[in-house]
Amino acid sequence: MRYISTRGRIAADAGSKPFLDILLGGLAADGGLVLPERYPAIDRAELRALRGLSYPDLAFALIRKFVDDIPADDLERLIRRTYTADVFRNTSTGRASEITPLTTLEPGLHLLELSNGPTLAFKDIALQLLGNLFEYALSRTGEALNIVGATSGDTGSAAEYAMRGKRGIRVFMLSPEGKMTRFQTAQMFSLQDPNIVNVAIRGVFDDCQDIVKALSNDLAFKTAHRIGTVNSINWARLVAQVVYYFKGYFAATTDESEEVSFAVPSGNFGNVCAGHVARMMGLPIRKLIVATNENDVLDEFFRTGVYRPRPATETHATSSPSMDISKASNFERFVYDVVDRDPERVRKLYREAETARYFSLAGAAERAAVARFGFVSGASTHADRLGTIRDVHARYERLVDPHTADGIKVALAHREPGVPIVCLETALPAKFADTIREAVGFEPPRPPGFEHLEDLPLRCTVMDPDVEQIKHLVADHASVVAV
Repeated sequence: MRYISTRGRIAADAGSKPFLDILLGGLAADGGLVLPERYPAIDRAELRALRGLSYPDLAFALIRKFVDDIPADDLERLIRRTYTADVFRNTSTGRASEITPLTTLEPGLHLLELSNGPTLAFKDIALQLLGNLFEYALSRTGEALNIVGATSGDTGSAAEYAMRGKRGIRVFMLSPEGKMTRFQTAQMFSLQDPNIVNVAIRGVFDDCQDIVKALSNDLAFKTAHRIGTVNSINWARLVAQVVYYFKGYFAATTDESEEVSFAVPSGNFGNVCAGHVARMMGLPIRKLIVATNENDVLDEFFRTGVYRPRPATETHATSSPSMDISKASNFERFVYDVVDRDPERVRKLYREAETARYFSLAGAAERAAVARFGFVSGASTHADRLGTIRDVHARYERLVDPHTADGIKVALAHREPGVPIVCLETALPAKFADTIREAVGFEPPRPPGFEHLEDLPLRCTVMDPDVEQIKHLVADHASVVAV
């Protein structure tokens, strides 16, 4: 399997690259995103053979289709080391989990539980594997890696818990100052590991994301300081998320002739992009339902065909803060498929987004192309998510976090007779106690070990959204010695 860039030049010498060559990086040399030259196809017979596999076995069967330059035995060992009872445990009982168990709320409406990892968010499922892959790749070369990432809440803690203590890896995680919940903030800033550097940026998530992109686009700096990324622009992270779409499909169906729709809370388009890849591989997905909050850039696109990223000053702070994003980084991967994988067209569209602050795929042919990929969308407000949290608790005796509530709210608007909907859970409600308390009037339960998280000493550096200042910080603290 070889990898290419959405903008045509994956490296300075163009061409394509194998998996290990794109694993540690973020953006391609031309500023585009990495995608496989083709999506591996899975037919009905193979789909039937995959049904019933354990999560580690399913992950190995799917991920090896994208990775042919890691020996199969090594890849299987890394996957089994990741998806174990020691890492993923049922957060209410403490027992070994099924990694991504499915809960049926009512016939045809399901919740795929993705919060059984160490930081109680779906990001753990991919990032725990990414940490092991990074360590494996670095051990082969003796190199060090400096990860620069941006988080609106859950990515940061999941990345840091996956990378803490890893040899040859240092993490610089940028987050918007004061925009995360106290739980999320404490999860990140309480880590005292010497290879973790937290930076609170005076701004919003998009400011953090812009800095990460700027560093990824500075090839001289990126090369000199061995910069990598764990954000969802990293292809390895996205492909790891493809697995739970297959697992969710199998849990919600009994036969490969059935279709399923997935409802996905989305800000950066990474999670739902993994669903798009699963659908392109042949998983019978009828609809991919994109749920946004008040920052509705993606909903606007799927309704109108116009992609209009907002400036940082127009990004709203909401009660589903991990989705407070107005520039969906992974969206370019989908656009690349919509325009028949034409990198010149992608470059043109994103130049328009920079100069005119929007681009349009609203023509009849383009709208038809978008529709063929099965996407629909909707937006949710603070009042909507409070109402959904209350309603889900009253009807099903189940607490959901605000982002999952956004997904359920939008899912219900797109239900079709005879087509099950699987709503992807994003995190445990304990991470968003203020909103849960406002919705149902009581504190969400906490898993063992998290009772006094906010009382721990915190460690972070507060900085302006200045690329040069961040470069100096990285240069001063970077890991430079061989492992």
